[in-house]
Amino acid sequence: MAVLESIRNFFIPAALAEPEEIVPAPPTTYKIRPLTLDHLNEVLRLNIRCFVKGDNYTKHTFDYLLNESRTISYRVVAANGDIVAFAFVMVSDNGSAHLTTIGVAPEHRRRGIAAMLLGHVEMAVKARNMGTLVLEVRVGNKAALNLYQRFGYSVVQRIQKYYTNGEDCFLMMKAII
Repeated sequence: MAVLESIRNFFIPAALAEPEEIVPAPPTTYKIRPLTLDHLNEVLRLNIRCFVKGDNYTKHTFDYLLNESRTISYRVVAANGDIVAFAFVMVSDNGSAHLTTIGVAPEHRRRGIAAMLLGHVEMAVKARNMGTLVLEVRVGNKAALNLYQRFGYSVVQRIQKYYTNGEDCFLMMKAII
């Protein structure tokens, strides 16, 4: 049975047993650091908390991203050392990059962490001479849409039933110059 459980955990993210009560974290400072394979388990746990009603990446997907040479990945660390946010970007040979996921711990939201991390990602993409950054965002995720629009991203397409629950997404794009 343990072998089956290990296989299941490899492909399917664990779910939270019950909805978590979100209590804002005490004020702290944050730093952006590289995200490596050493942080896989922490990122898996945080991913599940960030996307309770959304599509969660599996351990297999994160393992792939963290081992893929075309991936840029960052974590935001609080003063106590906890990872409170993450971002993954795939760069391509055609001069574009794709923000595949970005997440912030619920208790650390509304503190500018996503904006700080997105700005850092954009600088990293620019440093690699990528001219375009693309992303997908849930049509109903107003906070993320507002953030991306403030940063100059434009909706280029609405993709029907993009997420597993049937929700549409907006494909957004920004020229990085």
